[in-house]
Amino acid sequence: MTLRTHPPRIRHLRAYTVDAPGGGDYHDQPTGHWIDDQIATPMAVYPEYRASRQSFGLNVLGSLVVEAEADDGTVGFAVTTGGEPAAWIVERHLARFVESVPATDLERLWDQMFRATLFYGRKGLVLNAISGVDLALWDLMGKLRGQPVYELLGGPVRDEQVFYATSARPDLAEGMGFIGGKMPLQHAPVEGEAGLRANIEQMRTMRERVGDDFFLAYDCWMSLDVPYALRLAHGLDGLGVRWVEEALPPDDYWGYAELRRGLPPGMLCTTGEHEAGRLGFRMLLEMGCADIIQPDVGWCGGLTELMKISALADAHGKLVVPHGSSVYSYHFVITRHNSPFAEFLMMAPDADAVVPMFSPLLLDEPVPENGRLTLPDTPGFGVRLNPECALRRPFAH
Repeated sequence: MTLRTHPPRIRHLRAYTVDAPGGGDYHDQPTGHWIDDQIATPMAVYPEYRASRQSFGLNVLGSLVVEAEADDGTVGFAVTTGGEPAAWIVERHLARFVESVPATDLERLWDQMFRATLFYGRKGLVLNAISGVDLALWDLMGKLRGQPVYELLGGPVRDEQVFYATSARPDLAEGMGFIGGKMPLQHAPVEGEAGLRANIEQMRTMRERVGDDFFLAYDCWMSLDVPYALRLAHGLDGLGVRWVEEALPPDDYWGYAELRRGLPPGMLCTTGEHEAGRLGFRMLLEMGCADIIQPDVGWCGGLTELMKISALADAHGKLVVPHGSSVYSYHFVITRHNSPFAEFLMMAPDADAVVPMFSPLLLDEPVPENGRLTLPDTPGFGVRLNPECALRRPFAH
């Protein structure tokens, strides 16, 4: 009989920020990038904050890099957003639960971090920090076991994954092999009837540029109300729009349920990018708020929580198509039948090229070719930190 050896323990947990644009905070881009400019937002009611999402501070948090080092020297890491505030949470609060604990105790560690932060957390920045720690621990466990994370999750259910593109130019994405394209909505309700007509015409123009089998969608980024969203959706009817995404504030479950009931036949309601935790997604699912939920694995609580969210969705017969998050969602999507495709954010400034989402911070970050991707069998998430991107540890414990 072979005795079970004790797994390595976590010796250090460290949190870093990066004094450079891009990386985990992919909204921190130079002026003129499509991902920040001329997009409808909740702040569009104020004219001075209408032209760019950076004007009201979408890029202020910056990147968060979390490292978990085992006592044998193996290091797992992950990248998300949160910057210095999240780094403080990791170093001054979460580290006490992680250090000296077996590196395989992911479920216990997640539960302790979440319970311990309930009095000031539950969602938002705290869940970003927990997500970063959780993903670093999954990366560490994969490296310790010599397996890619998708094998730890039970293995792939398909040979490759296909992608739709989030982009200001879905017509260009079609030529790159993507199965569909999601555009950012440009005009908010405060811009009146002219803005509504412009939104509809933008989609009509794009439909004329792409084939009938290429689906289109609108990302409304929390900027609408129910009456406007319904008028928009019915104005888009007949244009082959697959879904209207995140039309309302994340906590308006009642509004989402009303919106979903009122959409034209065949048009789906999607949301969840800014939702966190299984209980938030339970509300979305049980109240009939969405046809597809879109958790971001770097914000919703990490991979440990995403698996529970996915199980809830599967029980409700709903799809899970995670928001962005590159390799951290790819390893999940390839293992789940209720995640039939993945999102790829076109990070080229003019949306005219396929470039890695977390560039320049990550090396070996896979990108789809002709809209498809087969993940390598590299242990962990299969990426490395770029040594040319200087990390700064603003706090220690």
